[in-house]
Amino acid sequence: MARKMIDKQLGANYEVMEAETLQVADVTSVFLGTSLFGETRNILLKDLSANKECWAMLPKVVDECTHNIVLWESKLDKRSAAYKSLSKNKNIEFKEFKLAEDPNKKLVFDIFDAAFSGDGKKALMLCGKIESDNDPYMLLGLMVTQAIKKLQYNNSRAPKVLKILAQADIDMKTTGIEPWKIIKMALLKIGEC
Repeated sequence: MARKMIDKQLGANYEVMEAETLQVADVTSVFLGTSLFGETRNILLKDLSANKECWAMLPKVVDECTHNIVLWESKLDKRSAAYKSLSKNKNIEFKEFKLAEDPNKKLVFDIFDAAFSGDGKKALMLCGKIESDNDPYMLLGLMVTQAIKKLQYNNSRAPKVLKILAQADIDMKTTGIEPWKIIKMALLKIGEC
């Protein structure tokens, strides 16, 4: 939803800037600088409020700005002086978008639980459902966390599972094998141990 609003506001071609790379001296250039290709720039600026020094400068430059700028904030402190100043400006509009609940959130836990309970085939089937839009490295991290929890509850299979996951981690970092294949092999091994 936020991405659609950004595209509607800025059009198809816009500059994307990460605020963490900005210096205080860059703020004036971003908000007031011109481009060789035209007078008005379309800019998406991500997480400016996380860069405290640059965020504090925003109220000073925003009224002189002639560019189309969208600030995309993942966390916005509405108690900050800059936010309070900006919220009084009639030329600034704030939109809040709730993050959509990830439909695969529970599924990633189910994958590990299926393998840990001895059903490697089910784990592979579930893994296939998330493979196209999830990160295998994050899944491995989650599985390690789940295995550590099992270890804390003195589950006798947990040390074996952690060894399998440790090897998968090494393989993902050192071999040329596609990460999802390594995950799937690890799931089968966990199901059999």
